[in-house]
Amino acid sequence: MSAPEEPLADRAADLDADGLELDPETMRELGYRVVDLLVERMESLDESRVWRGASRAEMESRLREPPPNGPTDFDELLGRLEKDVLPFTGQHDHPRFFGYIPSSPTWPGVLGDFLASGVNIFAGTWLQSAGASTVELVVIDWFRQWLGYGGQASGILLPGGSLANLTALACAREAKAGGRAASAVVYVTPQGHSSVTRALHVLGFESGQVRSVPVDERLRMRPDALAAAMETDVRAGLRPFFVVANAGATNTGAIDPLLELAAVCAEQDAWFHVDAAYGGFAILTERGREWLAGIDQADSVTLDPHKWLYQPYECGCLVVRNGPLLSQAFHILPDYLQDTAVGGVEVNFADRGLQLTRSARALKVWLSLHHFGVDAFRAAIDRTLDLAVFAEERVQASDELELLSPASLGIVCFRRRPAGIEGERELEALNADLARRLAESGEGLVSSTRVDARFALRICVLGHRSRAADVEQVLAWLESAPAEPKS
Repeated sequence: MSAPEEPLADRAADLDADGLELDPETMRELGYRVVDLLVERMESLDESRVWRGASRAEMESRLREPPPNGPTDFDELLGRLEKDVLPFTGQHDHPRFFGYIPSSPTWPGVLGDFLASGVNIFAGTWLQSAGASTVELVVIDWFRQWLGYGGQASGILLPGGSLANLTALACAREAKAGGRAASAVVYVTPQGHSSVTRALHVLGFESGQVRSVPVDERLRMRPDALAAAMETDVRAGLRPFFVVANAGATNTGAIDPLLELAAVCAEQDAWFHVDAAYGGFAILTERGREWLAGIDQADSVTLDPHKWLYQPYECGCLVVRNGPLLSQAFHILPDYLQDTAVGGVEVNFADRGLQLTRSARALKVWLSLHHFGVDAFRAAIDRTLDLAVFAEERVQASDELELLSPASLGIVCFRRRPAGIEGERELEALNADLARRLAESGEGLVSSTRVDARFALRICVLGHRSRAADVEQVLAWLESAPAEPKS
């Protein structure tokens, strides 16, 4: 005889047991501890190390372990994070982090991410996120107006500029006749971002479909060279398809002549894309609007709010002048999503890009801009532009430092050139060693690149916390540190 079955009510009680829920007081207590940790970090940021690295072996020795079967005290876990994880990072919001392109988020932006994560908004469809989707539409419309686009323009928030460039290329390939043909040709400069090359590879473009357009002495795409390359391709039976211009090249901050390039693209009916991931939000300033003249003629623009709009990672954006083209390129409605179908007014952001599951990135942007007001962001951008000019003048005034590329947006390229060291190999070894030792000192961080094939130190002033004293401290260190060239 089989054992008597467990009563249904008891089975239901077992099914209702939830070992992953916390009571409200515990949730508040843990949340306060995390907030305290973050605020204390920001309070001491000026005195902390800018960068700290570690080998894979060291990190493995600290963190490699099997997953625990039982619970661990939260204070113990926070202590381990503070000791074994969080210190080993480049602090992109440190006032002396001048490498790569820094990200210096505002506190309301951080809280916006916290809210989006805590509410766990699924921002792929209007059905599941009417509120957050409307906020995203509003934020993108702000960006549209800043760029000078008309009302038909629209876009989507994305993880970053890399995916924005890929999305733009995919959209253009669907929108332009012949975009999928082997005869379609893409035009970039050697200063283009690596994400463009990656996007071309992912979408199946062959190397023979890509042209490297020469640049001028300021590393800007030459309109005459672009026109000549297009004419050569047309005579060969090929189709000029997609042009990528820089509005703030990562190497040097170079801004291509957008108005002239737009005219060349219009003559050949080529899609004109502007990669303004770094420099686009300079348009909020008077001088930035002058530098970026012609960006409103682009078919699409990449922006990164997690750079010069001071938002936490991840927050990129693509804006397309003819907004409906995005949905035409990406709209797919499988049976299991038939309940999410929308008409002509509501928007499913999953229909504008590659992601179905996506977070509510717009909340942090909306919260930050409302809390401070646009003028505060405009002033912060203007001040960092001034600091870049200050860095250029400081380099030029030095007997030890040599300017290789003047301030463009927030970037200045230079190198240490002590008397008696002339060979390029010696200078490269010296400057590479200086960059490494500066990072290891914890006092500051710069990155390196090449300008006209010469090894260069590169300072990018972007963070709203940076001051003239921070620029001076880093340049003085590079200027006065013992010169120890290695062959």
